[in-house]
Amino acid sequence: MNTAPATGPLAGLKVIELAQIMAGPSCGALLADLGAEVIKVEKIPGGDDTRRYAEPQVNGESAAFMMMNRNKRSIAVDLKTDGGRRVLRRLAERADVLTENYRRGALDRLGLGYEALHALNPALIYCAISGYGRTGPAADKGGFDLIAQGVSGLMSITGEPGGAPVKVGSPVTDMNAGLLAALGIVSAYVHRLKTGQGQFVDTSLLEAGIHQTAWQAAIFFATGVSPGPGGSAHVLAAPYQAFPTRDGWINIGGANQSNWERIARLVGAPELIDDPRFRDNSARMVHRDELAALLAAHLRERDTADWLRELDAAGIPAGPIRSIGEMAADPQTLAREMVVELEHPVAGRTRALGVPVKFSATPGSVRRPAPTFGQHTREVLLEHGFEGAEIEALLAEGAIRAA
Repeated sequence: MNTAPATGPLAGLKVIELAQIMAGPSCGALLADLGAEVIKVEKIPGGDDTRRYAEPQVNGESAAFMMMNRNKRSIAVDLKTDGGRRVLRRLAERADVLTENYRRGALDRLGLGYEALHALNPALIYCAISGYGRTGPAADKGGFDLIAQGVSGLMSITGEPGGAPVKVGSPVTDMNAGLLAALGIVSAYVHRLKTGQGQFVDTSLLEAGIHQTAWQAAIFFATGVSPGPGGSAHVLAAPYQAFPTRDGWINIGGANQSNWERIARLVGAPELIDDPRFRDNSARMVHRDELAALLAAHLRERDTADWLRELDAAGIPAGPIRSIGEMAADPQTLAREMVVELEHPVAGRTRALGVPVKFSATPGSVRRPAPTFGQHTREVLLEHGFEGAEIEALLAEGAIRAA
């Protein structure tokens, strides 16, 4: 198991993660991949709810939990006990960042909200990731990716025209909320380096979903018309979508006039270039369905691999539609180290996604597998000044659990 010292640009940053499931842990995973020390504070009993997801599992360990929690250490704490709250305050007193996704007011009632911890550690960056944000009429509601995709407008623009509402295949509002939270934390850290002061960082699944509607929102703001779903097609350019071939599907991007003309010639339909319906992008957008049908008739004549060779040679943006397994085995994926191997103490040899941002001087890394529940409780408490007898007393109280 690789537990080499962190060398990423955030090495030395200490993060306390009170978040669970997806959005908060994805933020923590990004920070940890870039070198931060992330201490995951898991609830008693059970820990992060993702640990109990039934499928898929690897030797009894949740594959979802392992993906989102690599590079972290786990400490099991019951914040409803006096001892548990004392532990959390000690950690927060020495931390740079704390992340949480509790309902609004839940941690305040325990004396562990932003105001209380800011008074204890004015340099602390406190990041709340919620369903709807900490202000506004929906601030007290819980958040779930499916619901957020609906209320943010994403599901109104996803899927095929005339079909039932379809969510994005990945939990995009969860993942984007994690990205926005990580950006907010790093931005607040820059501010702290200048001023010495921490602050409250607030983002949500709703805002993460709204952020993904940029193209369609631009259309609405300009026209007053809400765009609907367009399948794989682009809302502003054509031809730019998935097309059927003889043995599968291929994405082709004719996002400008020169690419469109090269596509028409390559598929053997140069007459379409001067067709008034397709002469420029505005005309092609009006007649997009007709154009797609005409191009599909030509593209169905040959296999995907044949078309890709010619499209690549012609400099036309194109690519196959791969399965996840095909993506994971692709030479470019592997060359970018986007699949890494880890040795988990229970699950054994596992794979995970790699670090998606590369640095020339301070590269990030996946250094350790996801922790078992409470694996590092004793280790972390000793580092934070707790004596052996205190730890035993906390265990007896039920305030902590240790592997």
